[in-house]
Amino acid sequence: MPRNAPPLSSLFELLPMGAYRSLPDGRQLRANAALVRLNGYQTEASMLAAVNDISLEWYVDPGRRETFKNLIERHGQITDFVSEIYRHKTRERIWVRETAHVVRDANGSVLFYEGVVEDITAAREQQANALSAEAVWKLALEATGDGVWDWHIQTGEELLSPSCKAIYGYSDADLPDLASALDELTHPDDLQAMHQDRQAHFEGRTPIYVNEHRVRCKDGTWKWIMSRGAVIARDAQGLPLRMIGTHTDITERKRSQALIWQQANFDPLTGLPNRRMLRDRLEQHMRHARRTGERLAILFMDLDHFKEVNDTRGHDQGDDLLKQAAQRIRSSLRDSDTVARMGGDEFTVVLSDVPPGGPPDRMLQDMLQAVSRPYQLLGDQAFVSASIGITLFPDDGTDVEALFKNADQALYAAKGAGRNRYSYFTPALQSAAQARARLATDLRSAMQQQQFHVLYQPIVCLKGGVIRKAEALIRWQHPTRGLVSPTEFIALAESIGLIDELGDWVFEQARMQVKSWRERFEPEFQISVNKSPLQFQVARASCDDWGARLAAAGLPGNAIAAEITEGLLLDTHDQVSERLLALRDSGVQVSLDDFGTGYSSLAYLQKFEIDFIKIDQSFVRHLIPDSTDLALCRAIIAMAHALGIRVVAEGVESEEQARLLADIGCDFGQGYWFSRPIPAAEFDQLLAAGHRFAAWPDQSSSGSPT
Repeated sequence: MPRNAPPLSSLFELLPMGAYRSLPDGRQLRANAALVRLNGYQTEASMLAAVNDISLEWYVDPGRRETFKNLIERHGQITDFVSEIYRHKTRERIWVRETAHVVRDANGSVLFYEGVVEDITAAREQQANALSAEAVWKLALEATGDGVWDWHIQTGEELLSPSCKAIYGYSDADLPDLASALDELTHPDDLQAMHQDRQAHFEGRTPIYVNEHRVRCKDGTWKWIMSRGAVIARDAQGLPLRMIGTHTDITERKRSQALIWQQANFDPLTGLPNRRMLRDRLEQHMRHARRTGERLAILFMDLDHFKEVNDTRGHDQGDDLLKQAAQRIRSSLRDSDTVARMGGDEFTVVLSDVPPGGPPDRMLQDMLQAVSRPYQLLGDQAFVSASIGITLFPDDGTDVEALFKNADQALYAAKGAGRNRYSYFTPALQSAAQARARLATDLRSAMQQQQFHVLYQPIVCLKGGVIRKAEALIRWQHPTRGLVSPTEFIALAESIGLIDELGDWVFEQARMQVKSWRERFEPEFQISVNKSPLQFQVARASCDDWGARLAAAGLPGNAIAAEITEGLLLDTHDQVSERLLALRDSGVQVSLDDFGTGYSSLAYLQKFEIDFIKIDQSFVRHLIPDSTDLALCRAIIAMAHALGIRVVAEGVESEEQARLLADIGCDFGQGYWFSRPIPAAEFDQLLAAGHRFAAWPDQSSSGSPT
């Protein structure tokens, strides 16, 4: 004992509760008789001899020692410090309440702790039993008549009452008494929220566990239930041991709620979102666009001449037309877009992530064409078209009302311009629309003024490097604007109905040119001519007589290859399929452009008997040894050859790419490494000189395009 420690009085020994004096490092200096008995010893001497560090060897939770020391030294004393401890000798676990204080010397240094310890185990158990009984009673009152469950958490055993199993149509023998068995019947979409709600209650963040989820019944249907429960027993560390609760069938309530929500947010006729839901979705789109910097396009769409149909055929047929129109609009959009019915024949579309200039013209034209196709109404046809007004977020406005106002004004302009068209709101976009209108006017007269010409890009046989094919590419030399990009005027020609005339002109140029090259240079030479999908959809397409026109020129059908995109193969219109197959029957070969970037399948390749596929340049551009692109090209080539289809690789820009493609069996190459598109006269020179792009050893077979 330290020399300056005061002697302990006889009261220390007479206290009915344990009393002690100990050093901060845990060594015990004194213990009265009550504390000696509490720790399972007979005498103070025997206890002090057995104890090295009372606090380290005492607390069930080792962290309590550090907590006790920090509190008592910070405040000088501690009151009612409740902990679970071990009786030192027997290691029996009991609960105690400590009150202690710090004794310091004249300089403020800690000399020792003095305190008293009270055994509160019995009181603690009584309190736990009382709380458990209260929890059970509350649950019984709250859920009388519901299914009851009793879950022993650490063992996983869960007892379900017969009424609980009956909710789902199960008998006692159908479900084992395991919590996992019921969890496995829970809808996968609901599991995460259920586990989160359980954990929140386990951690004491919620007084009662409450969760709504779906459970699969014995007959395979799903029932919505509300599960409620409470932990009624925990271990010494506070971890849950036992939990009881109830299941309440809330399926009908959920159905009623869903019906009310559906009626409040969706149009009952078309099933599309209504004005209220549209506003909510648009605000969500706008919040996302603000975070990402994306643009949105808001389209107001009105059906032209719908009133006449509705008035002459009656409201029932008018409603049928509206339902068909709604489905067509929805089908022409992406999953990320929204279409709503505002009322009457008015629809609103919200397009997400649009380019700076607004939605692509092709997308808008597809929407207009989808709406304007004939409608079948009681065995008869009806015709309407659509006018569209477009405004952009955030370019034109940053709140819903401003955007709606802008779109409505743009819609009015579209109707005033003749209907069956779209119009933009912003002055900048209006100027662009006016410029497109001027270009469209110029495009209509360009043919008569002979402003178009055709260039030819060699397609080289990779076995030997000989030119065996060419692609015909149209160019427009505008008298004031100079060279107009095909990406600009081809889409414009499609939108104003000139694409078939333009495509027919290119075919005619290619027909004459291939005849000349076959007669002078290569009897099997072939020219590929690009065909727009719209050329297959017009009532009287120029491609219908390609075979006959080739025959009239003394040429076989395979002198020309029709180059199409993968999207055309997905067109289910009978007219498209018939025309494509008719081309094949006339001997005209078919080349599938941009292969690998679309959605075509082996079934389509076989159905339409494709002759060539062109590997898109995105796979060729970065072609190097051991690359993923090389593996993809090899796989495409192997698949094509297995189907009897030959392969052209586009975008070849280096000798290495050409070598790699030749090594993996690619039939043809096309790209700037061989030649840019050139006039027919320059092409003549290449053929006349017998030019060979032989960057690799000459091979015996030069191949044939047909």
